[in-house]
Amino acid sequence: MSARALSTTLLFAVLVSLGDSTGAAAQDRPYFVVYDHYLEEPRNLEIAFATTTGVPKHGSRAYTAPWVEIEYGVKGWWTTELYLEAVTTRGDGNGFSGWRLENRFRPLQSEHRINPVIYLEYEDITEASRIQKEIVGAGPVPYEPIAELNAKHAREIEGKLILSTAMAGWNLAENFVVEKNLSEDEGFEFGYAVGVSRALASLASDRPCLFCAENFRVGVEAYGGLGSSEGFDRAEQRHYLAPALSWRLAPRVLFKTSVALGLTEASDRCLVRFGVSYELPTGRR
Repeated sequence: MSARALSTTLLFAVLVSLGDSTGAAAQDRPYFVVYDHYLEEPRNLEIAFATTTGVPKHGSRAYTAPWVEIEYGVKGWWTTELYLEAVTTRGDGNGFSGWRLENRFRPLQSEHRINPVIYLEYEDITEASRIQKEIVGAGPVPYEPIAELNAKHAREIEGKLILSTAMAGWNLAENFVVEKNLSEDEGFEFGYAVGVSRALASLASDRPCLFCAENFRVGVEAYGGLGSSEGFDRAEQRHYLAPALSWRLAPRVLFKTSVALGLTEASDRCLVRFGVSYELPTGRR
């Protein structure tokens, strides 16, 4: 019910903001997994609602994992974000699957050929977590009943090295992921994510326009797990390739979607993702 209430609130924000012609647009990243070097503007608050719907193989039940993102620009070089996530399946139950707190730090303030960002995240989640904001290690998504998976908690620390380049309207971003489970002795798990994107037009039209080319950004991202310090497990790795699209509906409202195709036997057949975000300035621009 809380997810439905949040969806209604965000939809109301979209409708209200369609008439808002003030405010600068944030970077329209179409990715769901890949991070680039653009952070939230200082003292800006962004609220987003997104879902991952997985279509497994071998007759397993499909699932939908919604999550809420609350992102705040602390400084020009520091963005923090809170995630709240859940999962629902037809016939296997549903429930709250945990929370995450991430921080991104940009050590170089001006634009460079390669812009590094340091990402640190603490996770308090259960084995039922299926939003798949990142994929590390090896092995398929577990498909036991949600109640059983929610009884197994995991506290994890995750780090990412984000490298991002902006050139001639294109963005190229590479993420290397390291994760450590603090609840069990599983070694370090590794993953990756790479993406490329660009806007359909670089010049804005001379009047407000919902379907103008500059409001759309297209891209493609690839991501997956790379095993762990205890074993590479290539046959059990999950890898995905996902075309992605973002659409700026209003100066403060962004919609995005992607369909990720599983490339390995351990991967789900596909992951369908939708997201909408609303940017709320809380301080002087």
